[in-house]
Parts: sequence; structure tokens; C-alpha cells
Amino acid sequence: MTAAIAQHGPVAGKAAGPSATSSAIARHRKELGTFAVTIPFFAYTACFLLAPTVIVVVGAFQTRDGGFTLDNFGKLFEPNTVSAFVTSILVSVASSVIGAVVGGLASYALVIGSKPNGLLRRMVSAISSVLAQFGGVMLAFAFIATIGINGIGTMLIKQVTGLTVNPNWLSSLPGLVTVYCYFQIPLMIIIFLPAVDSIRPQWREACESLGGNTFQYWTRIALPILTPRFISAFLLLFASAFSAYATAAALFSQRSILVPLMIQGAMRNEMDPNQQGFAQVLAFAMIIVVAIVMLLSHAVEKRAGRWQ
Repeated sequence: MTAAIAQHGPVAGKAAGPSATSSAIARHRKELGTFAVTIPFFAYTACFLLAPTVIVVVGAFQTRDGGFTLDNFGKLFEPNTVSAFVTSILVSVASSVIGAVVGGLASYALVIGSKPNGLLRRMVSAISSVLAQFGGVMLAFAFIATIGINGIGTMLIKQVTGLTVNPNWLSSLPGLVTVYCYFQIPLMIIIFLPAVDSIRPQWREACESLGGNTFQYWTRIALPILTPRFISAFLLLFASAFSAYATAAALFSQRSILVPLMIQGAMRNEMDPNQQGFAQVLAFAMIIVVAIVMLLSHAVEKRAGRWQ
């Protein structure tokens, strides 16, 4: 028997050798193919995300001649700059709270009131995907044409009720928050709907079979699961509103009440050449704020991942 194994052993080794080699070659080809497919993504990220970030961070510490300086940070703590940051944060928080609450309730109503693959669910998801990307100058023009000074809605309200809409309302902070909510609510629906879908009906049935009521189900099961997702979605909405520029620029063309608008004013300032460095400092500060928000969002998502 030993002799038979000795006879067949080398043959089996020779037979297994080419198969193992071909398997390794196929695996390496698959890895190279995966890497080749990801090259355009990494190239795009490097060109339009990493490179501008590095330019802003380096430029914040440089003079016009390329030397190192900290003078660019001198205006960062001036009253106008602090006021712009406070206003940006308040507008972002207000629009994010409204968007998160309304979008969260809409997501829950959509889950309990429609089938997972039903027509209503697909329609709301499609419309939300479109509206979440509808921003910038087009969104500002849509609101101006609707409820602006000579907007269709403004004229209709005046003819029907005799009331005159404040012509400066859109150029106020409440008006800006309202405009931001137009894309914040659909964005919340897109983000939060999968989280609400993850709540299994069996959990409620188990709670009721153990003698629990609706209040105990929400406070001890549903809310602990949904809260991390809700906070993470709120932070993403905050980052989206905090970095928004074009919509505010179209509504506040003459005032730099937000940080992005202050960056625009510094970049266009031809009287003071040092404003270019100050604009990069403002952008650097915005990067820090967004990075902190993204780190918090990642930490919350990591905790929520245990329920996936």
C-alpha cells in the first residue's frame, strides 16, 4: 500500500501543480482587473478632491511670494468673519433639523404605507433623487420666479387674498433656510429610508409577545436602532448645507453673510492682494469643520453598523 502511494504521489503532485498555477494566475488577473477599473475613480478623486485640498491647505500658510506666514489667519477671528461662520452654522443647523425631521417622518410614512417595490415607493425615491440634486442658481431662480417680487405665486396670493408677500423675504435667513430645505428633505429621504427599512416586523411582534407596548417598543428597540442613523443623516445634511454656495450667491449677490460668500468676495477683491491668502484660510477652516462633521458621522455609522 505504501508502494502504491509512493507511485501515485508524484503523479498527483504533477497533476495538481498546473491547476494551482493557473488558479493563482487567474486570481492575479482578477486583482489587476479590479485595480484597473478603480484607476479612473482614484484619478478623479486626486484631481478634484485631494489636489484642491492640498492647494488650499498649503496656500493658507503662504505669502504671495511663496514664503511661510501666519498673517493670513489674522482676519479669521475678526467680528465679520466670526459672524459669517456663526450665520453659516445656524443656517445649516436650522435647515438640517427641518430636513431631518420632515424627511425622517416621510421615510417612516413611506415604509408603513407602501410596499417595498410598490409604485408609490419607486415614485418617491425617484423624485427625491432628482430634487436632492436640484440646487444652485436653478433652485434660486425657481423660487424667485415663484415667490419673488413678481413671482407667479406672489401675484396669485395678492389677487386671491389681497396680501403682499415681503419682497425681501427670499433674501433673508428664513428664506434661505426654506430654499435649502427644498433639497435637504429629499436628501434625508434617500439617506434615511434604508435605515427605516431595516426595522424588522418580527422585533415588534417579539416585543408584544413578551408583554411590551408601543411606547416600550419605540423607546427600547426602534429608537436605539434608528437614532445613530438619524444623527449620521443629520450630520450629512449639515455638511451639505454648510458647503452650499451657488444658491446663496444667487439670493445674496451683494452681501457676504455666509462663509462661501465671504470666500467669493475675498477671491474677487482687487484692491487688497492679501485677500487671496485670506480666502484660502476661510476654505481651510471650512475643510476642518466638514472633516469634523464627517468623522462624527463615521463614528455614528460605525456604531449603527452592529444592527446591519
